[in-house]
Amino acid sequence: MPELPEVETVRRGLLPAMEGRIIAEARVNRPDLRWPLPERMAERLTGARVERLRRRSKYILVDLDRGETLLIHLGMSGRMLVSGTMIGGFHHDHPAPQKHDHVVFEMEGGARVTFNDARRFGAMDLFPTEGEAAYWLLAQLGPEPFGNDFHEDYLVARLKGRAMPIKAALLDQRVVAGLGNIYVSETLFRAGIDPRRPAGRISAARIASLVPVIRTVLTEAIEAGGSSLRDHRQASGELGYFQHAFRVYDRENQPCVTCGGPVRRIVQSGRSTFYCPHCQH
Repeated sequence: MPELPEVETVRRGLLPAMEGRIIAEARVNRPDLRWPLPERMAERLTGARVERLRRRSKYILVDLDRGETLLIHLGMSGRMLVSGTMIGGFHHDHPAPQKHDHVVFEMEGGARVTFNDARRFGAMDLFPTEGEAAYWLLAQLGPEPFGNDFHEDYLVARLKGRAMPIKAALLDQRVVAGLGNIYVSETLFRAGIDPRRPAGRISAARIASLVPVIRTVLTEAIEAGGSSLRDHRQASGELGYFQHAFRVYDRENQPCVTCGGPVRRIVQSGRSTFYCPHCQH
């Protein structure tokens, strides 16, 4: 599942094609993805101007001049691909239509943005922009890792006394938005913290130290275009390459980059965790 860096990479790739531009035509080729698409979706989007293109957690938010926001969730295999000519931008010829091109945006300026999703685990929805705080997918999300509300004192207070493993605590989207399995594993390795340790039994100083590490890991991943393990593509169609910089994730039995001992894999809450038992305590 794409995490914050992958979604942010896609958002940045869509900016020159969409932000400030009119959706000349929206085509919706099926009634549903992960759940039913909004009623009259093509009609509600066609002719609307994209005022702003944002990201919240793992969602792309497209604010429209009609007072609605389009929410896009990529799911496991969803891709937003840009083709065509844009003023001052790049050129990729429009590809032939594909079987899983479910939603297509023909943009002012000649660009085409195509949402392709072979597994249909992605989603799109429309909601009133002014009602974002109460929207069901966003209402319970914690602060953004790069936002001012996410700081050392906040994280220490939020995790104080919690018995769940620190990895599970950081994956909780109500604690911090956007983190997933890959980047929590990489963060805990860099911080030297055992992913199995109860969050509430880790010192305040070590919990506080996670904040800058989280930001560093995410920044490096965004600069690398995210991690392409299976389906992730940038909006240009290119792969991300942060997977080549993994220190523990997906490196079971390979030597630790710090101590040379083997990286171990365990299962926590049904998900793989990778860590170095020598370097992480």
